[in-house]
Amino acid sequence: MKTPIRVAVTGAAGQIGYSLLFRIASGAMFGPDQPVILQLIEVPFEKALKALEGVAMELDDCAFPLLKGMVLTSDPKVGFKDANWALLVGAKPRGPGMERADLLKDNGKIFTAMGEIIDTVAADDARVAVVGNPANTNCMIAASKAKRLPPERFTAMVRLDQNRAQAQLAKKAGTDLTAVKDIYIYGNHSPSMFPAFAHATIGGRPAAEVIGDDAWLRDGFLSTVGKRGAAIIAARGLSSAASAANALVDHVRSLVTPGAVHSVAVKSNGAYGFDPAVWAGLPVRTTTPGSYEILTGYAMDDFAKSKLAATNRELVEERSFVAELIG
Repeated sequence: MKTPIRVAVTGAAGQIGYSLLFRIASGAMFGPDQPVILQLIEVPFEKALKALEGVAMELDDCAFPLLKGMVLTSDPKVGFKDANWALLVGAKPRGPGMERADLLKDNGKIFTAMGEIIDTVAADDARVAVVGNPANTNCMIAASKAKRLPPERFTAMVRLDQNRAQAQLAKKAGTDLTAVKDIYIYGNHSPSMFPAFAHATIGGRPAAEVIGDDAWLRDGFLSTVGKRGAAIIAARGLSSAASAANALVDHVRSLVTPGAVHSVAVKSNGAYGFDPAVWAGLPVRTTTPGSYEILTGYAMDDFAKSKLAATNRELVEERSFVAELIG
């Protein structure tokens, strides 16, 4: 049997955490032969820690053969100790009347601390995946505090957007989901992100040709994917949880699967005209488990370029709001 890997999860007793942990323990994230030790981190409040105890009881009761241990803590220095993967799910939500800049700064302080701690105590091969919003900028902040771990170890999740885009294209085309290929997300995990439909295929043919409705692709499709989170909140009174957890499973699973091509928010280094310092959703190919290369060969028409410019402006603006945190 392989040596267990240590997986730290913040916000472990929250809704996404509750949907996520059982998938990790079952082998869905790292494979059916990879044992795991879950290091579960929650805020230091009695209600949250009691809920975490209950989640741990349920994990025990599932009798997952791959689950070789659990650590329950409110101390990030304990929770991130020797972690091979740090899944940063927890973040401060935007409250009524809160300005976006204030949310960025409040979360920035949290992710500053986590970046410093992970860099100090995590395993030498540690990888970080950020889910807590605003995910791209939170990831950038955490990475900016790392001196030992390189920036490419820090990724943010745009896979939920990719999954949403794939599902919408399949539904519009009246075809099976698996027929939709090569739909990738560029930019921010926000309504400004751009699913590059011109590169997608359905059943091996260009998606635009199959759908035959350019106006829908440029308007209804982009709007539906970009505002899907808000629509779910309006429908169920709560934000996306199970679908976000599933996307994180996909995000990590693809990052540990050599040859996988998928959407990840990474340090752009100037690809597709993005500011080199921001973390932007981009198509990548996994090279070795946990490592990837940005795919830069996709041509962009004028419409796509305008969308990439808009989401880049938003990312640059977010960076300006937290400039004092990243130095």
